[in-house]
Amino acid sequence: MHFFSPANVMKLLEVVRGEKTADDVLATAMAIGKKIGKVAVVAGVCDGFIGNRMLSKRQQPANELLMEGATPQQIDNVFTEFGFPMGPFQMADLAGMDIGWHRDTSKEPTNVREAMCLAGRFGQKNGKGFYDYDEKRNRTPSPEALAIIEDFRSKSNRAKREISDQEIIERCLYPMVNEGYLILEEEKAQRASDIDVVWIYGYGWPVYRGGPMFWGDLEGPAKIVEALERHGVTVADSLKAKAN
Repeated sequence: MHFFSPANVMKLLEVVRGEKTADDVLATAMAIGKKIGKVAVVAGVCDGFIGNRMLSKRQQPANELLMEGATPQQIDNVFTEFGFPMGPFQMADLAGMDIGWHRDTSKEPTNVREAMCLAGRFGQKNGKGFYDYDEKRNRTPSPEALAIIEDFRSKSNRAKREISDQEIIERCLYPMVNEGYLILEEEKAQRASDIDVVWIYGYGWPVYRGGPMFWGDLEGPAKIVEALERHGVTVADSLKAKAN
């Protein structure tokens, strides 16, 4: 039973069915979830299950976009304008930048997040992360954070360019839809609507957009496939078939 933090607040519960999970065990876990007021979804065994597996396909390109010239504020604003309660870098600041950090200050940072931690920027917990925060945790863009990003980008020899809001959508949200199709192909989710439920109740996907799979259908599979291929993403066979 995979609860989401904070477990006393978040409604989503992923019930992970293993290869040898008995039917009565699965039914009992689902019933317990309902009894304690959770929205339970059956997930198969894979890295990240349903929700976090798709989240990784959003976070990776968001970090890449930073290296190509977008700012945390621009990327986060695209997400909040889409309907999310916060963007990926706001979320990183809220969770804590130093979670999972090796804390070895003698090592050169391998990504922007490590560079932020080396500079003592851990997020809301100490008032500075991708943003600066006041005593009420109100955020403002941080010149220091932007300088760290620019320094790391320049050391990585990445060319800086203008990034459009549409490109952020295409590179951060379309891969999530694609990953949803892969999850279905691998039978790690029972149905597309289960994936939508995971993202609405666990990650703040805007309800009025119906979840990533429903939204992907509205966007149009052909449009998504074209954009994914243009950005070098391997497209799920079932998504390709739907586009045709």
